[in-house]
Amino acid sequence: MKRTIGGFLILSLVAIFSLQVGIDVAFSEQLLLIKSALLQQNIELSFDAILMLENRLPRLAVALFVGATLGIVGSLMQQLTQNPLVSPLTLGTASGAWLALVIGSIWLPVITANLSLYIAMFGAMLALVLVILIAGFSNLSGLPIVLAGLAVNILFGSIATAIILLHNQYATGLFIWGAGDLEQNGWQTFQWLAPRLSPLLLILVFAPRVLMLLRLGQSNASARGLSLIPAFLLLFCLAIWSLSVAIASVGVISFIGLLAPNASRLMGARLPRQELVLSAFLGAAILMLADSLAIAITNVSTNLLPTGVATAMIGAPALIYFSRVKLQAKDNLHLALPDSRFRFTHVTVGLLVLLLLLMISFASFIHIDVTELGKRWQFSLPGSYNWSLRWPRMLTAISAGSATAVAGVLLQRLIYNPLASPDVLGISAGATLMLVAASIFFGHNIYHSGPLLALLGSALALLALILLARKQQYAPSIVVLIGISIGAMIEALVHFCMARGDETSYNILAWLAGSTYRVSQQAALLLAVVVGVILALVFTAHRWLTLISGGRSFAHARGLNVQRAFLLLLCAVALLVALVTSVMGPVAFVGLLAPHIAVMLGARKVLAQLICALLVGANLMLVADTFGQLVLYPAQIAAGTIVAIIGGCYFIFLLLRSRLAH
Repeated sequence: MKRTIGGFLILSLVAIFSLQVGIDVAFSEQLLLIKSALLQQNIELSFDAILMLENRLPRLAVALFVGATLGIVGSLMQQLTQNPLVSPLTLGTASGAWLALVIGSIWLPVITANLSLYIAMFGAMLALVLVILIAGFSNLSGLPIVLAGLAVNILFGSIATAIILLHNQYATGLFIWGAGDLEQNGWQTFQWLAPRLSPLLLILVFAPRVLMLLRLGQSNASARGLSLIPAFLLLFCLAIWSLSVAIASVGVISFIGLLAPNASRLMGARLPRQELVLSAFLGAAILMLADSLAIAITNVSTNLLPTGVATAMIGAPALIYFSRVKLQAKDNLHLALPDSRFRFTHVTVGLLVLLLLLMISFASFIHIDVTELGKRWQFSLPGSYNWSLRWPRMLTAISAGSATAVAGVLLQRLIYNPLASPDVLGISAGATLMLVAASIFFGHNIYHSGPLLALLGSALALLALILLARKQQYAPSIVVLIGISIGAMIEALVHFCMARGDETSYNILAWLAGSTYRVSQQAALLLAVVVGVILALVFTAHRWLTLISGGRSFAHARGLNVQRAFLLLLCAVALLVALVTSVMGPVAFVGLLAPHIAVMLGARKVLAQLICALLVGANLMLVADTFGQLVLYPAQIAAGTIVAIIGGCYFIFLLLRSRLAH
């Protein structure tokens, strides 16, 4: 009872504080205005008084209801799965609802306007079912469910980005809404929201008994008359409904469902009902605080900061903290590189080179004619103008694919983690964060910000990874969760950028998709030359990597200065990632896919894997870039978006294979 009263007092103090931010009405006058509004008294109102009654009070009420909803849903999900890292974000349900609403808003706008709640619920349910199928019911309490949610988040997010880029006239509105915006112009949203959240009362009344029996174990719960699967599904359906109501009303707000339940347990909540109620109070309080921060920054910067962005900037570091504290030994992943039935020979290299030459020829000579009868693919020599546009794109794709693939091999070998790649570990996100921040806050052109800023971001992300994951010896679990956290902060910054609604915003979104579209001839040549030099140095140091792959003690016994070699090879990774990111934007999953495909082709030794991965990465990026230009011509899909979708599917395959193998 004391904890519940404490949670209520925290919520009350935060609500009072929130009403003082960004409005010029004294607290005593605020109380009089609220009293007159409740008693429906007619009094003369100033502009600030009207602003408070029609904007700030409904905004506070919506924050109260949405925050409490996310807190309760997060607590319910964590107690049902007995997993402290589960939330609407990590289960992929928020991205499922977001994708469904993006699709509906573009292709079914009238239906979506009237049935947005049900469309959001359908997307969230689809994501949840997919995540459970990937991880399996037996892994709900471990890390695999979180990684499955990550894979679904990446896959659905890439698809949503591609759709928005192909329909850019909707981009700004969708991104402002998707960032989680609590701005209100009256009480309409609250009046729509409140009755639809009534199922939360059912959760508070009936869920505690079910959750208490679940703590006793499945057999003991069944012996006491609980039908486990029907109860589990019913409670999850109620949670998904409530989550869909919140998303349909204010957009995607992340991390509240993760933070509030963990905070409630830190405050001493032990019983299911205590945790649910305290999570509701804390969820509402955290969202109000984040909204106050968003209002204050908006007033100072004159740029709209959606509330969801503020919660993500607070929640991402919290995810790192909770993951380091809550992960247990059972959460360590047992993932291995794929098996191979092939033997790596010079013939393998020759075939990959031949495939690359064929793709270069195809990309050079193919073009599409648009006639009255439709589109026709034709092969002919390109004119000088078309060639001047094509070869920089091809050279950039080949250079980027090669660089990212070799960076993936280096990371997987250095930290003994088959899931390591620049994007999964957040290194690409670090470069992206620095470039986007420079564009937003300092007005730099993101296409000309240069590799130095990207290198600084990559280096900082790499340093954070080393410091945070060293204690856990770079276990796949902590490494991946750090990547999730950094990626979430990047996404928050992107939403802030897109909320500006100007041409720069759309340019940044297009750059974030990883496209070769705007790469100049000089930039393509510079990228190719510098990447070539770095790759040559990496190949000359392949013996270092061979020794480190056998273990640090083994490498030290063979006379290698392990610390220096480790640092130099990590610097090579940061340089390669920074160069690629600064020229064409972030490229996801090539660093994961190419090393795995190389091993599938029989390249298990270091030098063989480096060569094979380089050629596979070059082929993969060139294929993605070429077909991205052709499939929906004259519209284009960015190469980075295509490989992100392919990589998300492969990530899901890896998790499925790991589950079936164990």
